[in-house]
Amino acid sequence: MPAHQSVGVIGAGAWGTALAAVAARAGRDVTLYARDAAHAAQIQATRANPRLPGVLLDASVKVTADIAATARADLILVATPAQHLRAAVMHLAPQLAKATPVIACAKGIERGTHKFMTDVIAEAAPDATPAILSGPSFADDVARGLPTAVTLATRDEALASLLVQALGSPTFRPYHTTDVRGVEIGGAAKNVLAIAAGIVAGRELGASALAALTTRGFTELARLGRACGARAETLVGLSGLGDLILSCSSPQSRNFALGIALGRGERPATGKLTEGEFTAPVLIELAASQDIEMPVSNAIAAILTKQLTIDAAIEGLLTRPFKAEG
Repeated sequence: MPAHQSVGVIGAGAWGTALAAVAARAGRDVTLYARDAAHAAQIQATRANPRLPGVLLDASVKVTADIAATARADLILVATPAQHLRAAVMHLAPQLAKATPVIACAKGIERGTHKFMTDVIAEAAPDATPAILSGPSFADDVARGLPTAVTLATRDEALASLLVQALGSPTFRPYHTTDVRGVEIGGAAKNVLAIAAGIVAGRELGASALAALTTRGFTELARLGRACGARAETLVGLSGLGDLILSCSSPQSRNFALGIALGRGERPATGKLTEGEFTAPVLIELAASQDIEMPVSNAIAAILTKQLTIDAAIEGLLTRPFKAEG
């Protein structure tokens, strides 16, 4: 039997269901956990998740509200939002075998603690082996089997390679790295920069401005990443530049969509905050602690907290002193 034959997925939202489909295509024995028993029973009976219209789960995927049954898997994918990761892993932890790989599939920084996702896993499940999955991907594309490439990071090179082999298929290509922090910074920072890109699009400032914003935003991301020890190939890879390009160009990105609404002067939809809203204040605090200049991210944090109007933020960015690129 190959390594990591069984996969447990925590969280039966759109992303968790898509990842269950990924693992099934890779030939794994998959258990998908939904906290709500009625939701689990509905998916189990219909093979469909209302959050992914038109997508049917393979018959081999087991859907359950039993956390213990899911925890028996050889590896765990936690597909909850970043702000719910700690609670999900704490619920899971007592059921886990020692050293089970637990892979965070959210991109963000925990509110209040300022912890990255693998740090949250390490605290909530000390006997687990933390990892992170990130990169340019949308749940609907992944669930439908459209070609997607992502990055999977854990500090153990051999384990990272095994996990990639366990999840990879002809339409889902994970690359592995040991640069955990680089992957986490790329995933978190792009959420904030996607809001900025959405504002540019919502204000109809033009393709040239959007291209300039995206590239200057990447410069900020890379500057912070290098200061925190990230490797250059990670920052220009799928979980850095690749994810930023996708998030700054598609309305499927909730952060980009929020920026569009703000740019148009519309009231954003009520309900859950986007990860970029949670991440912005933490990101600029992290940058300040490293003495890193991040003017675009600072402007977005100020806009979100109503310390600056969008017009004032744009003017401030455009009237900064001229300087060499870098």
